Amino acid sequence: MRQAEDLILRDYIVSAASQIMAGGGSNGDNPTNLGMSDFSLVATTLDTNNAFKFVSGIEGMDRYGTGPVRAAYFMLSSTEIQSDLDNLVGQGFKNQWDYPSNATALITEYGAAFNIRVLTSSEAPVARGASANGNDLYYNTVVGKQAITHINQDGYTMKLIYRDPYYSGMLAQNATLAIKFCQGQALTQDTAIRNLMSTRLSGLTV
Repeated sequence: MRQAEDLILRDYIVSAASQIMAGGGSNGDNPTNLGMSDFSLVATTLDTNNAFKFVSGIEGMDRYGTGPVRAAYFMLSSTEIQSDLDNLVGQGFKNQWDYPSNATALITEYGAAFNIRVLTSSEAPVARGASANGNDLYYNTVVGKQAITHINQDGYTMKLIYRDPYYSGMLAQNATLAIKFCQGQALTQDTAIRNLMSTRLSGLTV
């Protein structure tokens, strides 16, 4: 039930938030695959718009192969671009396991680039075949803390409606399974959110 709420909010953000087209990649598409300059551009845009970051930085520790992590916004991306993120390791992208401490890392967190910590999900929005070259188009939503809100009506909660299957004649043979809820979504500050549009470095069969 809660997943349905999440998907509605996701689709609203896709339709309402402003976009930045990735141009730092090398695949020759429009937009390109993600490059480090794209992370820098969208972080600079939100910083310039005085967006609030979600999490504070992680101080460096004396642990081999790790490094400090900046205070950051969150970016939600598709699991399909994880291989592209792996290709950016060594160019500035830091895998989650290279954080000095994983105490504040989320389960779905893949890593960090500049002032952005990347979360991946199979439910992140993808427009199939929508790029200039006919490749899949990925919505990488970068969010500041004050960008969006989720509104529930007072005194009203999500309800599961279930009537079990029964049979007592041709007119009474159907079951019912449904949910209902009352909610609203809003961009409270459009300047604190951007959809970073990208493609992939190479094709993927899904």
